[in-house]
Amino acid sequence: MEGLIPAVYRAVKKNLTRRRYERISSTTTRESYHNEMNVDGHHRRRCFAAVPPPNSDNTPSSPPPSAVFRLSILFSDVKSSVLGFASTLAVVEKELRSSFVTDAVRHVTGSLMRGEGLRFAIVVARFNEVVTKLLLEGAIETFKKYSVVWVPGSFEIGVVAQRLGKSGNFNAVLCIGAVIRGDTTHYDAVANSAASGVLSAGINSGVPCIFGVLTCEDMDQALNRSGGKAGNKGAETALTALEMASLFEHHLK
Repeated sequence: MEGLIPAVYRAVKKNLTRRRYERISSTTTRESYHNEMNVDGHHRRRCFAAVPPPNSDNTPSSPPPSAVFRLSILFSDVKSSVLGFASTLAVVEKELRSSFVTDAVRHVTGSLMRGEGLRFAIVVARFNEVVTKLLLEGAIETFKKYSVVWVPGSFEIGVVAQRLGKSGNFNAVLCIGAVIRGDTTHYDAVANSAASGVLSAGINSGVPCIFGVLTCEDMDQALNRSGGKAGNKGAETALTALEMASLFEHHLK
């Protein structure tokens, strides 16, 4: 990768030089380079002279190309070089991709269409039930086989999710709750504990435990995310559970 940019630059420069030589050679038959040296012998200027070919009777032919014509050649060369640079980058990108994608590399992902036979457990907090029931309804519409377990609040979700995961009866556990900020710091303690509890449940049980607990500033935010204008996060997290269960069942056993 370190020598990639210089190599591309050299290729473009070589392409530009070759195209200019071909263009000017098609108009003239001789190219002469001469250097004017100052009295000290140092290089002062290098100029290019294009001499038109003589006719068959050795009489002078048409005058050298005009400045406008030469400028058009230059613009055409620049355009060709830009196009050549783009094609060179495309080739480099293709080679880089092919170097990473080999027969030894396998890409796997869960599928939302392969949910046959998968069983899901849903742990739901009763606290803020007006919100969590709506989230549950959104999740149930996604699953075909499921069991619902109610717990007092979001703080208790983690331990129950871990027990369900270790039971071996479920392919994924979806954790639903709603924590709404109040006048004290109780909100921060519950929200952080719920998140870490769900994470620990998944790690310790080896079964995907999906975090579907809303953490909102007020009730309006919670209702908007449980079937309102912001969608239903219960349904969204259910899709996450379905994809993770499929991934574990079909690829990571």
